Amino acid sequence: MTTISTHVLDATNGRPAEGMAVTLLDAAGEALAGGRTDADGRVGDLAGQLPAGEYALRFATGAWHRAQGRESFHPSVTVAFQTAGEPHLHVPLLLSPYSYTTYRGS
Repeated sequence: MTTISTHVLDATNGRPAEGMAVTLLDAAGEALAGGRTDADGRVGDLAGQLPAGEYALRFATGAWHRAQGRESFHPSVTVAFQTAGEPHLHVPLLLSPYSYTTYRGS
């Protein structure tokens, strides 16, 4: 069983992306859980313990950029990943209006 967390950083301003909606999806694309990033750009535990399998995080990047008064290219960013039963996975997102980067965090 695995827990999932995320962290979104706004590369344009060099600050956490506070208030972004994040949804955890199962392999079929069904929403399992969701939340909003806190003042540090984090969502600590999206759904409790998850069995091994394929999942995705969908970040509402377009709405977040609009709330900041900026245009953006990506209305949302979906990061698909798999878990093999490790205790915890952290999926960070580094964001700008026209690009993003993600990786397996610690």
